[in-house]
Amino acid sequence: MVHDIAVQVGRTGVLTPIAILKPVDIDGVIVSRATLHNMDEIERLGVRTGDTVIVQRAGDVIPDVVRVLKNLRPRVSKKFRMPRIFCGQRVSRKPGEVAHRIPYPEKCELVRREYFYHFVSKKAFDIPGLGPKIIDRLIDEGLAQNPADLFLLKEGDIVPLKRFAEKSAENLIHAIQSRKKIELPRLIYALGIIHVGEETAMDLTEHFGTLEKLGGAKLEELEALPNIGPVVAESIYNWFQEKRNKEFIKKLAHVGIKTGNLSRAGSRDQKLKGLTFVLTGGLTTMTREEARAKIRELGGRLRESVSKKTSYVIVGNEPGSKLERARKIGVKIIDEKSLLKLLK
Repeated sequence: MVHDIAVQVGRTGVLTPIAILKPVDIDGVIVSRATLHNMDEIERLGVRTGDTVIVQRAGDVIPDVVRVLKNLRPRVSKKFRMPRIFCGQRVSRKPGEVAHRIPYPEKCELVRREYFYHFVSKKAFDIPGLGPKIIDRLIDEGLAQNPADLFLLKEGDIVPLKRFAEKSAENLIHAIQSRKKIELPRLIYALGIIHVGEETAMDLTEHFGTLEKLGGAKLEELEALPNIGPVVAESIYNWFQEKRNKEFIKKLAHVGIKTGNLSRAGSRDQKLKGLTFVLTGGLTTMTREEARAKIRELGGRLRESVSKKTSYVIVGNEPGSKLERARKIGVKIIDEKSLLKLLK
């Protein structure tokens, strides 16, 4: 049952409605929240507070609501409306976009924290032991104003924090310092540029080679890159033009962040070169990240969205809307068994 529909803000200022659920066990995991993605999805599903819904959870995918059981809807149910004001700012929605967002995410404290979480996440700097709760404490105590400050912390800064033992402080500082050398795609992804995911970060790394060259690229050069459309190119260009972002990059260099070579070790067989893949749903013989790594190793590319340029959509357990999109535009669909054959 949907007890309430809350709104959370991401690192780019996009607002996402979240269904607050009566806790339910799905495959051994207790779930009490599920994403509703955006206002269009809420209207498509017809979700209201008080509804009984079907929720899916596939692998490492965030649980989401896939169906409303309207025959079980109580007499008193409440429609959801996106807030007009969030974090003290007017919420807007650009024509042609599904996302509602705030215009100045950098001025929102909630966004600042989300940016910290993203920066140290597994696909970015991947700092073990540094989760949201510890980051919140560091921010609240004034020990870190932006992620670069993390690399200036000493054991003595952390030990005074409540419930922080000397040994745990030592371990955390060691974990942070061990991540000063990072592969360039991870660093680009960590910067949190709108529309730049893992695969785009890989594309940018292979073309530019260094963060300095990427930061100095002209808009026309970015637009000319394969797989980089005008919207993504403009987002990248604008990010590197902002003064606060330039200062942040300088600070990362100042605290000792260095980029290592991108590891391409593995099979000489590049039989997937020129092919583009999209994954949807959970896999059983491997994790989605393992599948991604093997596809890259054989020269394949991965994308988050399905287009006519997609070679294969790999469908696992409980696939999402990407499957419907693939069927609609006629992209070839394969299952996990067929994927394993391709990877041999």
